[in-house]
Amino acid sequence: MTPNLNNSEQIFVANLSAVSLEKLVKSKLEVLFKQQKEAQVELNGLYNIVMEQVEKPLIEIALQAYNGNQVKTAQMLGINRNTLKKKIDTYKIPLKRSAAALAMPVASELVN
Repeated sequence: MTPNLNNSEQIFVANLSAVSLEKLVKSKLEVLFKQQKEAQVELNGLYNIVMEQVEKPLIEIALQAYNGNQVKTAQMLGINRNTLKKKIDTYKIPLKRSAAALAMPVASELVN
């Protein structure tokens, strides 16, 4: 199937698929360092900023792929489930509640 050349989003995605994540990150960091040098400002805490900007969407998309199943998501990411939970809390990633959890009454509903 040939991509629709009138759809710039498809072309952009097709071009991105040919570039590694490493090259994309390196390119973005080179621009950032150039801007920093031109503006003559100090960068502080860059490691944590970069890690958050990569790690948060990684966790969000992985959770979506496993419908919020944290055990399977942690296994896929190669991290401990408790570590995943800590990162979910740190990045304030909203979790979908399962249908079973939604069907269970909360304590306030049990007291009539």
